[in-house]
This record gives sequence, C-alpha cells and structure tokens, in this order.
Amino acid sequence: MNTRCIRQLVPAFEVTEGAGVTVHRSIGTPALKNLDPFLMLDHFGSDDPDEYIAGFPDHPHRGFITFTYMLDGHMEHRDSMGNRGDLKAGGVQWMKAASGVIHSEMPQQSNGLMRGFQLWINLPASEKLSDPAYQEFSSTAIPEVELGQGRVRVLAGEFDGTRGVIDDPATDVLYLDVSLAADARFSLPLEAARNAFVYVFEGSARLAGEALAMHTLAVLGEGDAVEVIAGETGARFILVAGRPLGEPVVQYGPFVMNTREEIEQAFADYRDGRLVRARAALTGH
Repeated sequence: MNTRCIRQLVPAFEVTEGAGVTVHRSIGTPALKNLDPFLMLDHFGSDDPDEYIAGFPDHPHRGFITFTYMLDGHMEHRDSMGNRGDLKAGGVQWMKAASGVIHSEMPQQSNGLMRGFQLWINLPASEKLSDPAYQEFSSTAIPEVELGQGRVRVLAGEFDGTRGVIDDPATDVLYLDVSLAADARFSLPLEAARNAFVYVFEGSARLAGEALAMHTLAVLGEGDAVEVIAGETGARFILVAGRPLGEPVVQYGPFVMNTREEIEQAFADYRDGRLVRARAALTGH
C-alpha cells in the first residue's frame, strides 16, 4: 500500500458565528476554501457559558448538508419542517437542507463544557433542490470498534466491517472519531479517489512523519492508505473522507449552488417566504 502523506496543513482560526459563538474554522477559510465535497469544518468548544449560550438562532440553508457531532454538552435543534431534537454528548445529526430549511441550534445548558464539530457537505446539482431529509442518532446508537490501544467510533461509512449510523449516499462520506493511547498506531485502507482530512482535537500525533498539532487540519495527499501515530500523551482525532463531486461551487453565506443565478434565486425565495418547500423525512433514534 502507498501511505498518504500530508498535502496541506491548515491551522484553524477563530471566527464568530450565530449570536456570537466563537468557533475554530479550518475548511471554508482563505487557506482552504473547500475540499470537494466538503465546504466547511467548524470546531466549537468552551466551558464559559457566556461564549456559547446565545447559540445559533433561526437561519436558512439551501443546497448542502450539515453534519453535526456533539462531543460534550447538548444542543436543541428546531426547524421549519417541524423537527425538534436535543443532540446530546456523543450524538450525531445529519440534515440535508437541499431545497431549503430554516433552523436553529441552541445550547440547553447554562454551565459546563460545550464542544463539537459541524461539517458542511456539498450536494450534487441533481440533489440541490430535492426534498430535505434529517437523521439524528444518540451516542448509544453509534457503533464502536475497540483497538489494541484505542477505540474508533464509526459515525458514517465503514471501518473494520462495522457500518456507521449516518448514510450519506451522494458522497459516500467516511467519518471516524479515533482515540489512541500514547505512541499507539492507527491505519486503514483509504482509496485514492476520496478526498480526506485528519483533525486532531486532543493530544498530538504524527502522520507520514509530520507532526499534527491540535486545531490543525491535515489534508491528505495521494495514496491508498492512511497511518497515524499518537504522541506521548495519546491522541484523539476525526478522520473524514468523501467522494468529490467535481462540480462548480458558488457559495454565498448559507446558500451553496452551482451558479450565481441560483444563488440569487435562493435569496429571492428566502425573502419572499418560498425557501421551505417540503418537510423532511426523519430517521434516527
């Protein structure tokens, strides 16, 4: 096997979103505008309620998917389709906005650690105006694979014969949460056709001989396998891969389409109350 090296290291930087929540963003920045099919990666985390309690009030989406993974704390989701959920620590939510959704994500605690990730995944042109869909699963529903010196939570895709709970058919997303003991080694086959990245959020690690610091995203280069070695205090990271769409990306704020005209139509639809066209099918437990 040809082990993938690091093509690009992208330090996350702080941006303010929602009603004033600070997040660390890596994809969706000047250094890495997108990584087809991924449009944005935000890592949020704070134990100061003043930094997160305002949350993310009602806001629209069209043309893509949001994939939210809560590590600590819990967040209430409400949307224009009538879905309501309380995403707790370890749980995942996949929301295909497609033709249009208006939703809010509001913290449901007044103290303690609030931490997690939100990933934006593009949709192919044929799906951008399709009906929305919604998947939400609690922590207990997510399968885990025990390693000799670690553990892998399989959120989406397949690892070591274990299938994750989230199904993302358009881009065949693989999403793993990997925990390793000090100096432990993690490896898996990963076909060259998928774009992929690793983001370390606890401890430190090395990939293809290069150091991976916290809050730094590593875009993987060519090859058909990935290998990560934990540092002396262990490591925890997400490994995400997906099949690129190879289509034009025109993004303006919460709308991601293929042409400028489609973006202008999205704004007109939102202004005139036509953005939400259908109720999403709900899957999960």
